[in-house]
Amino acid sequence: MKLLTIETTCDETAAAVVTDDLDVLGSVVASQDQLHARFGGVVPEIASRAHVERILPVIDTALNRAGVTLSDIDAVAVANSPGLAGSLLVGLAAAKALCVALDVPLVAVDHLHAHIFACRMAAGEDIFPCAGLIVSGGHTSLYRCRTAINFELLGGTIDDAAGEAFDKVAAMLGLGFPGGPAVEKAAAAGDPRAFQFPRSFLRDKDRLQFSFSGLKTAVRYAICPPEAGNPEDVKLTPRQTADLAASFQEAVVDVLVAKSMQALDHTGLDTLAVGGGVAANGALRRRLEAATAERNARLFVPPLSLCTDNAVMGAIAVEMLKAGQTADLSLDVQPGLVRS
Repeated sequence: MKLLTIETTCDETAAAVVTDDLDVLGSVVASQDQLHARFGGVVPEIASRAHVERILPVIDTALNRAGVTLSDIDAVAVANSPGLAGSLLVGLAAAKALCVALDVPLVAVDHLHAHIFACRMAAGEDIFPCAGLIVSGGHTSLYRCRTAINFELLGGTIDDAAGEAFDKVAAMLGLGFPGGPAVEKAAAAGDPRAFQFPRSFLRDKDRLQFSFSGLKTAVRYAICPPEAGNPEDVKLTPRQTADLAASFQEAVVDVLVAKSMQALDHTGLDTLAVGGGVAANGALRRRLEAATAERNARLFVPPLSLCTDNAVMGAIAVEMLKAGQTADLSLDVQPGLVRS
């Protein structure tokens, strides 16, 4: 059985062909980083227009790489939540049209759950049950993952996501977009103890939530006090930039690692799966490896190519098909930041 999976939740247009044995036959991701770089973040209207231009060529390329044609496809899966409304609609419209033309089932994929399933794809083995951490530009959430398709939301950010904080801090430091890789690169030359930034809810073991807005504000004031003007007007030395980046990154990593370990305690599980673009951060990966090793827990983090948005993680649809979970053509998008 061959499935075509489509991902257009934010600013990546992606498609993949996978089998019911979870073999990846072909995968394509078209990034929009260059389109949004001048704005320092994703512009929804630009993202949706770019998806319209790219969706059919991306699907065609994925099929070619897989060595199959549309007539070989047995089902189409598409991420319909959460995400940007315009972006989601492009992927859903393409998926519905293909299902009508091919007379094959439609499967609705939750983008966040799929990020955890990327760990399953990379591991090549069953990783469930596990605690799941999704950490990306729009999401910072913890889940109890009983099975590949049975997720319980334990908690998430009450304001900004970790990835958004990386982007905004990168902008304040003049490091460019996307902010995650830029901050990580600058932090490599800095002192993570140079600035004492806040770590919200760090020791509150009964509150599996995150907050990064205060951390962003603290970085802003460290660059430039409120009465002194805009941080973008301040000329930082390379050393100051590196120290600020390192101290900010350290604060984010401290919180993400602590809350992940608290989630393991809360659930009684011994397996942690981590997905999302921020999971590509080297400092976070190293700290999670150390923390899980200390408690004899298993850690699954996908390779960098499966951390950022991609369609391979849409292979979670295979498990949904096995459970008889298909959608009809009345399916709509569910935009937003957090879904259960």
